[in-house]
Amino acid sequence: MEALADACAADNYPAMIAGVLSDRVDAGGLATAARRGIATAALPRADFADKAAHEAAIDDQLHAWDAEFVCLAGFMRLLSAEFLAPWQGRIINIHPSLLPRHKGLDTHARALAAGDAVHGCSVHHVTAGMDEGPVIAQARVPVLAGDTPETLAARVLAEEHKLYPAALKMLIGQSAR
Repeated sequence: MEALADACAADNYPAMIAGVLSDRVDAGGLATAARRGIATAALPRADFADKAAHEAAIDDQLHAWDAEFVCLAGFMRLLSAEFLAPWQGRIINIHPSLLPRHKGLDTHARALAAGDAVHGCSVHHVTAGMDEGPVIAQARVPVLAGDTPETLAARVLAEEHKLYPAALKMLIGQSAR
């Protein structure tokens, strides 16, 4: 989120952040956004009767902000096909692996355990399946001798911070055509 906020602060970037939303009141991104003067909203799952009601509240907030694109960053819940349908092509996520390899959690440890020579990150369209949407862009990093999940994660994170803003910019350019 912070990398996207940094990119959006540049005069030549084609987007601005309408708001930062989390399903956790204590999410660090909310405090970071508030310090930057970006609108925030916390919609804890426990405040809603079910997933459909929670997703309806998220959708309402996105529309209240007049959001055109949704960029997930650390949102650890699958969204329903019903929620995603109106956002199709305009909701994206970043994942710390070269999809389709290593969907889900613990990607760095899994890449090391698999003996992967190359690892990285992917920006992808969000679908109702876990990390299954079409890939928009990827960045690769070598897996080095002696890497730990932590050292590999740090190199991948540096690439994520460059890739996510670049992929969003590309997607916005495509939608403007």
